[in-house]
Amino acid sequence: MAVTAMLSVQLGVAVAVGLIDQIGAQGAAWLRLAWAGLLFLLFLRPKRAGFTRRSLIACAALGVVTAAVTLLFMAALGRIPMGTASALEFLGPLGVAVVQGRGLARVVWPGLAALGVVLMTQPWAGTVDPVGVLYALIAGVCWAVYIVLTQRVGDQVAGVNGLAVSMPVAGLVGTLVAGPMVFDRLTPQLLLIGLGLAIMLPMFPFALELLALRRLSAAAFGTLMSLEPAFALIIGFVALHQVPGPASVIGIVFVVAAGIGAARGGARSTPVPAEVG
Repeated sequence: MAVTAMLSVQLGVAVAVGLIDQIGAQGAAWLRLAWAGLLFLLFLRPKRAGFTRRSLIACAALGVVTAAVTLLFMAALGRIPMGTASALEFLGPLGVAVVQGRGLARVVWPGLAALGVVLMTQPWAGTVDPVGVLYALIAGVCWAVYIVLTQRVGDQVAGVNGLAVSMPVAGLVGTLVAGPMVFDRLTPQLLLIGLGLAIMLPMFPFALELLALRRLSAAAFGTLMSLEPAFALIIGFVALHQVPGPASVIGIVFVVAAGIGAARGGARSTPVPAEVG
């Protein structure tokens, strides 16, 4: 589920990059958030009885963090290559893996993934836009919080109903932040593209991630996310013609190995059933 979610995310991001020239990075992010929030609200129709006060607050907080991750990452994509942005953002999940991991795996797999990320980003080259790097790093911090909150919401709310609250909140936050900057540039065609993107990212992958975090520890999930920068490099090469160098290819091998290692030993001792709550 986690791997499928990552593939969907990176394909959606590759398509969204094409919108940046038309409505800007924030506009591309807002379109996805707004549509996803509306669709989740319409199809799931959350009922107040399905939430405790604590779980409702967690869902709302998850929505704010989801909006922050999306807006910041798209802002980074407007300045730096897709593979580099994904690799830098991955430092957030890597931090979760280090903090919550246990035993030798707490160091080995995150360490191997971190080495792979360094090879992919090659900070010694000094050719990356510093503002874009900053956006990606802050998005990484938000992503770490997103992982923790997503697991909490998945443990407290039945099915994927938590997303019926978090995604409308994310859409509202995105509208407040970016909506006024792009309303006058919207066209029917852009609205339809945004609808398709919302299904590819974030509706489909976020639902899969929530379900995956019921069965994986946050540490294992965080390390498994090391596959995402690798997918980003591959899709960036195929779809956006962003050619990776030899060091980046070696980095891909390292992060794939780390992701496989984390997934093999990262099952939760008592997986939370989908009907929890």
